[in-house]
Amino acid sequence: MTPPIYNPEWLRTLRAGATVPPLRPRVPLWAGESVIGSVEPGFFHKLALHPLADGDHPLLKEEHPDGLGWRLMGDVTASLNKIAVALHAAGLAGAWRDEQLAVPDQFGHRRGTVERAAVRPLGITTLAVHLVGQSPDGRFWVQQRAFNKSNDPGLWDTLMGGMVSAADTVETALVRETWEEAGLHASQLQAMRYGGRLTTRRPATDGKGAGYVVEDIDWYVCTVPEGMVPNNQDGEVEQFRLVDAAELLAGMQRGEFTTEAALILADAMGLT
Repeated sequence: MTPPIYNPEWLRTLRAGATVPPLRPRVPLWAGESVIGSVEPGFFHKLALHPLADGDHPLLKEEHPDGLGWRLMGDVTASLNKIAVALHAAGLAGAWRDEQLAVPDQFGHRRGTVERAAVRPLGITTLAVHLVGQSPDGRFWVQQRAFNKSNDPGLWDTLMGGMVSAADTVETALVRETWEEAGLHASQLQAMRYGGRLTTRRPATDGKGAGYVVEDIDWYVCTVPEGMVPNNQDGEVEQFRLVDAAELLAGMQRGEFTTEAALILADAMGLT
């Protein structure tokens, strides 16, 4: 595919927007000697439970001055999920999903799991999967995010994008999310291939004010066979459209797409 004409400065700005420092300083959240996230220094004091504890057993220990930060006490999964409940009660968590996400350390090793609503406030690294869908003639299927979504409502996205839960692999999440978001069976899609990994680090936009997005996105490319039309199943998509490369690029340069989708689609189009 011949890359369409575009403004290189737009792409440089877009790439820079994927790595943005926190709005305010953050300190590490440890589990043992491993870093599993970060929070603003006084964040846990907002819970009015200091030290945050389950009965007589502390869940967190504030450490300073040389080791400024917070250390998780006890079992990682049990403690993090009790903290998630406290964050939810204090109005500091995201939308509660009853969905566990893996909690990796700074080396990518899984240390436990936590309710999805708590990952942004705690700066925990998440894993997501996206799918770029093209028609046989090279046009792109894109989705408009529902207007009631907490993040990027109404913006345009790849054919599918979703979190990888703690119970999933990237591959099983790809299959499940492709059905839930687009009503398509992955086995019926053609020329499925791995596209690459996008890493984002930037302040959260969910309105809570203290969150930080740390996310790795594995993305794939496929061909949606002629006559097969996406049909949302979970209520999180406003509409789907099939657009050519020129229309897609124009929309991305107007800021109509999420940062993640625009970066993934730019790579899929061969823009450099």
